[in-house]
Amino acid sequence: MKKDQSSRGFIRCITAFLFCLLLNPSFAQDTFTLSGTVKDASDGEALIGVNVYARDQQVGISTNVYGFYSITLPKGSHRLVVSYVGYHKVEREINLNANITLNLELKAEGNVLEEVIVKAEREDHNVKSMEMSVNKMEMRTIKKMPALLGEVDVIRSIQFLPGVSSVGEGSSGFNVRGGAIDQNLVLLDEAPVYNSSHLMGFFSIFNPDVVKDVKLIKGSIPSVYGGRVSSILDVRMKEGNSKRTEFSGGIGTIFSRFTLEGPLVKEKGSFVVALRRSYIDLLARPFLKDDLKGVKFYFYDFTAKGNYRINDKNTVYLSGYLGRDLFGADFGFDWGNATTTFRWNHVFNNKLFLNTTLFYSNYNYSLDSDLKNKNKEDVFRWNSNILNYSIKPDFTWYLNTRNTITFGGQSILYNFNPGSARVVSGGEGQDIGLNSKKALESAVYIGNEHKITGRLTLNYGLRYSFYDYFGTPLAYIFDESAPAGERKPLRDTLAFSGNESIRKYGYFEPRLAVNISLNRSTSLKIGYNRLAQYIHLLSNTTASSPLDVWTPSTNNIKPQLSDQVALGIFKNFRDNMYETSVEVYYKTLQNQIDYIRNADLLLNPYVEGDLMYGKGRAYGAEFFVKKNKGNLNGWISYTLSRTERKVNGLNNNEWFLSRIDKLHNLSVVSIYDISKKWNIGATFSFMTGTPASFPTTRYIWQGIAIPHNYSDERNTYRIPASHRLDLSATKRNKHALFGRGESEWVFSVYNVYNRRNPFSVYVRQNPDDPSRTEAVRYSVFASVLPSVTYNFKF
Repeated sequence: MKKDQSSRGFIRCITAFLFCLLLNPSFAQDTFTLSGTVKDASDGEALIGVNVYARDQQVGISTNVYGFYSITLPKGSHRLVVSYVGYHKVEREINLNANITLNLELKAEGNVLEEVIVKAEREDHNVKSMEMSVNKMEMRTIKKMPALLGEVDVIRSIQFLPGVSSVGEGSSGFNVRGGAIDQNLVLLDEAPVYNSSHLMGFFSIFNPDVVKDVKLIKGSIPSVYGGRVSSILDVRMKEGNSKRTEFSGGIGTIFSRFTLEGPLVKEKGSFVVALRRSYIDLLARPFLKDDLKGVKFYFYDFTAKGNYRINDKNTVYLSGYLGRDLFGADFGFDWGNATTTFRWNHVFNNKLFLNTTLFYSNYNYSLDSDLKNKNKEDVFRWNSNILNYSIKPDFTWYLNTRNTITFGGQSILYNFNPGSARVVSGGEGQDIGLNSKKALESAVYIGNEHKITGRLTLNYGLRYSFYDYFGTPLAYIFDESAPAGERKPLRDTLAFSGNESIRKYGYFEPRLAVNISLNRSTSLKIGYNRLAQYIHLLSNTTASSPLDVWTPSTNNIKPQLSDQVALGIFKNFRDNMYETSVEVYYKTLQNQIDYIRNADLLLNPYVEGDLMYGKGRAYGAEFFVKKNKGNLNGWISYTLSRTERKVNGLNNNEWFLSRIDKLHNLSVVSIYDISKKWNIGATFSFMTGTPASFPTTRYIWQGIAIPHNYSDERNTYRIPASHRLDLSATKRNKHALFGRGESEWVFSVYNVYNRRNPFSVYVRQNPDDPSRTEAVRYSVFASVLPSVTYNFKF
């Protein structure tokens, strides 16, 4: 009954929405539609966010992620201006007496120094667009920033943006506006990635040579996105060079990469394949002795994509990723992601565009106590994975110059294997593990970018998500009357057969963004979004590890919900040379997971009895200044924020600091083009230390000190602040291998002034005097790290 009421409510909302559109006076005008695609003239790559502007009508549209645009104009002659930062502007006189398809190619401005940019649209895009709490970075920007051991990294680069942080150097994932790492939806060509890091967080899984576009959405999230309550990181891969075959790569300090791209069929399609492999284990092997001689610590990944244009109305894409990390000697573990995405673009007519996506995603990880000898009498082997299948049709309807409507839906089938293990003791083996779990998450959505006047634009939408938990034979009922903060005893066990439904949830998720243009260079933006998240990462360590367990929402674990309001002022100076913005936000979070002390999260069928639930809030202000033009470019970002939790049974039931809270976060990025051959880069970051829990007292038992937290309060202390300076210099050469193509040398120094930034601080017994305790500061990087990388293309 409740489901039927929700469905009827959604239908009524959509009906009212469409009725309002039909009353729009623009339907009565004699208009025609101009549509087409915009691509790079050098390699045929579709360009995202190109501004197509009718000067006489003072209306415009931006190309979508496939380079498609559609603009409806009155009958007659129009002056069309097509512009994109870093490319030559194109102006055309168009006589519009019928619907016209106009495909364009833009040439890069090769006669000027490259400009470092964070967003590659029109120069005043940050002021005029509906986007707020959004940062877009091109790979040519990221490649000029100093990087750890000279290796370009997407995840590390976005941490220099406002509102983005991590719990420390060497930690996997990232945090956005007080959200945990599992509250970020990381997409690679629309397929979700559950662990975006290699080598325990030192590098990301994204090969920079095949990444085309990186977009981080922190607020005012459009209705097309859902499934996470904090942010969206949308990473798009290159299609490949459709004009000619190219081979590129890089040889670095700890790993190398190679990429091949070219046309499949002339003017019909293209492909790109890329391979990376680290070899720090091979370099270290001659120096490892005794027990360390067989140690393994390396990663590899393979990325590929192809596309084929069937005709003017149909194009198909197929992309995939396979990556793996291995770490250990006698005892070790490995983990990795695998994704496959198939997409079909269909143009129904000049106004209606469809992209249908099917994807497969598999994240699996395992632990093995015996890597060398598989026949020992005492062995423990454990593995776990999360498997996804999805279909997602997305429609874009370019209704008229004032309304662009997006609508569609998505269904995701989850299959969770929380853990299965093989234990061998004394030569006798036993299989243990947890039951697999299944869930189906579905959603429908609709949104509209509505240009009400020249000064007021709205983007409003509604998403309805529905979730069904099923597919496990047993569901547990716990005694909720247990004292807060203690393990809840099992009260009952319910049996289910086949794919019988166990628990269902459904939520409306409204979205709203407002852009009020104050003048040509200033705008005020307001945003609101509600988001629902149905899957959770269970981790009670300082930083997450690859072995943390993913679990769906169940009859005990409720979906996470977030509501966020943001307000921003955007101002450009000196003919868009400088961009500035100030944003404030307030976010509330429901059904946040915490853990009882000494919670057992590994292979525990009753793990839900060790979980606690509460609410959270995050609020702050983000300041951003960016220089776009000239030889000296870069930005400064500063975030002042607070992240708190309130859980019944913890800290006297009062609000307390989250373990990812960072009051101050300052980042400076500077890139200077000395000449066409040389450029230098510098980055500086300062972050407040994360909260921590330490003993308040100690007991002496038989001459041994035992630490104890008398008040049992969490996160009442804070570890020292972190700050770091990195430098780089890049020298471009005319030729690469065999006198062909082009190449460059990249010299970088990470942690220039040898700062020992604390990753964590913990208390232990003094090894020389067991009756005393001492605090130990652990640092991941405790020295200067220079590196050299050679990149080439021909």
